[in-house]
Amino acid sequence: MHQKFENWQKCHEPAPISGIMAEPPTLFSRIIEGEIPASFVAKGEDWVAFLDINPRRQGHTLVVPHQQGQRLTDLTPSQLSSLMMGVVEVQNRLGQYFNTTDFSIVVHDGPDAGQEIPHVHIHVIPRTPQDGGRSILSMWPNVSAPGSKEPDFAALSKLATEVSGDE
Repeated sequence: MHQKFENWQKCHEPAPISGIMAEPPTLFSRIIEGEIPASFVAKGEDWVAFLDINPRRQGHTLVVPHQQGQRLTDLTPSQLSSLMMGVVEVQNRLGQYFNTTDFSIVVHDGPDAGQEIPHVHIHVIPRTPQDGGRSILSMWPNVSAPGSKEPDFAALSKLATEVSGDE
């Protein structure tokens, strides 16, 4: 996060309520409330979409629910559905403008996953040939390339069984 916003957030700590500290509004909540400017490309009943101020490429847009929550699991099924409809709306608008049907859709769900603002948001990045972007494979460069070794089906099956609870 930018030092300017960190300092700004510290100066705007909420007052304790009955001895309990209320959760401070995130940068995105402040954008939604109009306290911080943004370049909106679409709005829904319970989500907004605005251009990223540090875009990976032109058109890089964030789709953000009004509901403040750090992880997808903090949202209701209805909020999740609405948020995904917002992603589709943004894809349609960006697709028409950039003449593409290809997008990288990225969610960093929690700080260990690379989330910098503790508020659910989905990156919608229009993709075109030779745009300089890479795939998810570039996030783990030391892992074997797909197809370069035989899959360990026994280990995959064991993990799937353990995760699903279908033992």
